[in-house]
Amino acid sequence: MTARTLFVTGTDTEIGKTRIATAMLRGLVAAGHRAVGYKPVASGCTVTPDGLRNDDALALMAAGSPGFTYREINPCAFEPAIAPHIAAADAGTPIARATLDAGHAHLAGRADWVVVEGAGGWHVPLGDDWDFADWVAGHGWPTVLVVGMRLGCVNHAMLSARAIAARTRLLGWVANTLPPRQPRLDENLSWLASAMPAPCLARVPMQPPADHAIDPGAWLDRAEQALSMD
Repeated sequence: MTARTLFVTGTDTEIGKTRIATAMLRGLVAAGHRAVGYKPVASGCTVTPDGLRNDDALALMAAGSPGFTYREINPCAFEPAIAPHIAAADAGTPIARATLDAGHAHLAGRADWVVVEGAGGWHVPLGDDWDFADWVAGHGWPTVLVVGMRLGCVNHAMLSARAIAARTRLLGWVANTLPPRQPRLDENLSWLASAMPAPCLARVPMQPPADHAIDPGAWLDRAEQALSMD
């Protein structure tokens, strides 16, 4: 068995990628799929007796199907909350494409779906000569763009969407409402819905419940069709 894979990126850092990735995982699990989150690279980790732990990776672990270890979900963990490639260089452990690929392949052999969460935005560097866009495009994974609904998001959303669509398949985007409420939120949502090169898959309220789930019916068929084109 080889899992289907979906990549979740964002218009920026701290705009809700983990909120959306975990909601997608909960929806998949509720629908009867064996689904696992993958946070291949995480900076901003806490030192614990069991090793470095990242809150986003822990949230993915809790939202997905049981039976996966932290190390499987987050193979590259760094303590400082800085750009991953800089944290890796400081730690003397450069991020290797082979490590990310091996971690994904391991999870994909044990699940129906792997929901991969990036770090920051689409072009966050992973080394001197490659970034998340290179890695994801190399696999051809359908990508969901999380748009943090705040002032400036229209420009960030359009730039990110076009960059993603130029490299791989943009499955759709999710509107994640951020505090404080964006002025003219509904008008901004309407404009994006008409201008983005892929559909809005969900609109998430400012304070969703802790167990918020995104129904896979909103995106599963599109993802299956995109993956069947490989």
